[in-house]
Amino acid sequence: MRPFAYVAPSSLADAVDALRDAVPGTKVLAGGTTLYDLMKLGIETPPAVVDVHRLPELTAIDVGDDELSFGAGARMADVADHPAVRDAYPALSESLWRAASQQLRNMATVGGNLLQRTRCGYFRGGPEFPCNKRQPGSGCAAREGHDRTHALLGTSDACIATYPGDWAVALLAFDAVVDVVGPRGERTVPLEDLHVEPGDDPAREHTLDADELILRIRVPATPAGRGSTYLKIRDRESYAFALASAAVALTVDDGVIGDCRIALGGVATRPWRAEDAERALRGAPLTAEGARHAGEIAFAGARPGTHNGFRVELGIRTVADAVRMAGERATR
Repeated sequence: MRPFAYVAPSSLADAVDALRDAVPGTKVLAGGTTLYDLMKLGIETPPAVVDVHRLPELTAIDVGDDELSFGAGARMADVADHPAVRDAYPALSESLWRAASQQLRNMATVGGNLLQRTRCGYFRGGPEFPCNKRQPGSGCAAREGHDRTHALLGTSDACIATYPGDWAVALLAFDAVVDVVGPRGERTVPLEDLHVEPGDDPAREHTLDADELILRIRVPATPAGRGSTYLKIRDRESYAFALASAAVALTVDDGVIGDCRIALGGVATRPWRAEDAERALRGAPLTAEGARHAGEIAFAGARPGTHNGFRVELGIRTVADAVRMAGERATR
């Protein structure tokens, strides 16, 4: 047992003050479904924890004419089951329902979910495995190891770990932004800029400063929300991470695709927007051949390793099927 300080601020202002005065390495605790695991494994060893899960300022869910707003402390289950989200933005709801177990969804927060760390077995396996995320400069055991579930896109010589989340993938397809706060005030980060590829510094996974806290997630309203889906392919039906997933949102008029958004999950080192695939579909008829072609474009830059090459074709088919499913919803 490693001792650590525990702070439970009673207001958002107190939480910001606590982060401002915190010692290096302090972590924010919300639902705890990721941090507790990493502390048990000895991967995270924070000297202090700031518990924000009781702050009412972080729990609001607001659905307006121009945008959807989710407080960072809102529970995954509550957002997934919100009638407006479930009916008008099914991809957002499905990305949450298909994540984790019901018990975890009842605890985990949508803000914390964005910042969950990779499930790479070498990252979590302990110091006997070289891992540049856990110990910078030590190497990447996955590159020469068992890489079946590792990334195909956005990899580097230093890291091939897959970003594990579903929620961020669906949000990326809807051009979401994240409001954060810290001692220097508030700022807004486009979701596409929140996560970073590993490059030469895999330990850096996002663009938040150590003393910043996610306040809320905002999603611009769009007619493409109703014609959307989140398709997740995995080894078993529940409580498993994606081998490949796709969030697709479309508008279709007289069989022709108008607006089109495609984001990929389970296959990259961060949530991955397939913009070239989107451009190929916009203005084109909704056909099985076009959907397949979009999938091929989305995976044109894939870099398979020893054991994960089968996921290129799996990813192509996932995109194609998701385009078909979103198209059916858009034309109802």
